[in-house]
Amino acid sequence: MFGSPVAVPSYSPHLRRSGSRPVFLDLGSSELGKSTEEHYQHQLELNEMKSGSSPLHATAIMPSPIFLWRFKVLLFLIWGFGCCKIGWDSVMRMSADLRDLFLYEAFLYYNPLLLVTLMVWLWGVNLWVFAQSTINYTKIFDLDQDHLSHREIWKCATWMTIIVPTSMTAYLYLYSHGEVSLAASQPVLLYAAVMMILIFPFEIFYLSSRYFFLRTLWRIILPLQAITFSDFFLADILTSMAKVLSDLERSVCRMVNRQVATIAWFEADSVCGSHSITIPLVLVFPYMCRFFQCLRQYKDTKEKTALLNALKYSTAVPVIFLSALKYHVFPDRWTNIYRPLWLLSSVINSLYSFYWDVTRDWDLSGFSRIFKFSKPHICSSLLYGRSWIYFWAIGSNLILRCTWTYKLSAHLRHNYMTVFTIMALEILRRFQWIFFRVENEWNKMMMKTNMELSMSDIPKEEEKLLGSTNHTV
Repeated sequence: MFGSPVAVPSYSPHLRRSGSRPVFLDLGSSELGKSTEEHYQHQLELNEMKSGSSPLHATAIMPSPIFLWRFKVLLFLIWGFGCCKIGWDSVMRMSADLRDLFLYEAFLYYNPLLLVTLMVWLWGVNLWVFAQSTINYTKIFDLDQDHLSHREIWKCATWMTIIVPTSMTAYLYLYSHGEVSLAASQPVLLYAAVMMILIFPFEIFYLSSRYFFLRTLWRIILPLQAITFSDFFLADILTSMAKVLSDLERSVCRMVNRQVATIAWFEADSVCGSHSITIPLVLVFPYMCRFFQCLRQYKDTKEKTALLNALKYSTAVPVIFLSALKYHVFPDRWTNIYRPLWLLSSVINSLYSFYWDVTRDWDLSGFSRIFKFSKPHICSSLLYGRSWIYFWAIGSNLILRCTWTYKLSAHLRHNYMTVFTIMALEILRRFQWIFFRVENEWNKMMMKTNMELSMSDIPKEEEKLLGSTNHTV
């Protein structure tokens, strides 16, 4: 009774899957166990001859996900070290008087894409936090079922993190070794590849998400229809990327005019020079798009807050154009007239934008919540109901709103590393702004839904009268 093999039921959780060899429990003698083992080995050999391989062997040769992740991280670190080493050696090969000018030009081509990559990484973090909380961001942005999750966003950001610095390293290496024509082709190929991926009309590279992004951009440029949350949300992000758009325009201008790797930007009278009138025009463009969106909202809703919001975006126009006047007026007129006006307009723009962020976009009249997570999570204990988060958000927003004026002012943009740092900090400020703005929008939607439900539960006065049996005429 105890020596016979016992068959495991088919519903046993220890079975691997259907089609695999049966499992027996040996409760008897060693001789029977030995014969059973030989029988197993014979059956295994027959299966290998029939199918060519065993499911057990196929599973055994597959590396674990943890091993693959560590291997990818190791390759990434090796690649990063290699790019830094090659780039540093290439820069050190140049003469000291040429080095700064060339690095400025290199940053002109690549810092826009590096900052866009940073924004994509942070947007993935935003989506991850929203997925952990009770905020239904797909409903807020009116996304379809094929929208990108934070995992797909991070995958795109990873490839951007690899491709952009690799192209920049190749640009530095080729230029320092005398291959100027090949070096000039690196940013051109990179920009062409990015444009082709955006407009590629085939079902690869997340076609629906790319076209949703392009349609939203078109609606921002021409606000001829009712403004959705996605429209003005992306337009607000573009105001933080104004300097990125300006550098993109200068880069494309230099590529079209064959000025790549020529350091011609230093010439004030060049087509794509640093004193070009196109620079303030591109800087002010996203603010004007947002301005006309507010006017369209007022036309549709007749709410006066839309006009006040439009006024906020209009305060950026004097900051940009008064700063640009330094290159087109006499120095004494700039010092005595235009510089004080620029300082005044900068203060007004910074304080007005800060006030609107806190009171309108975030609605932080009372510190009561930041996120309500749907399940216990490390973020729930770190964020929910902590008042210091609000003080940090308000204080950092005020400081970065003031430093943002540095980026908008053309006459202050001499140190490219300082400008790059301020631009990165502005992207971090916008990343922080997104949390509060989306949460505030979700709270408004829930409040409106609850109000509609409560109103539908209240019977009409006529129904009360008709349904009553004890009323008198």
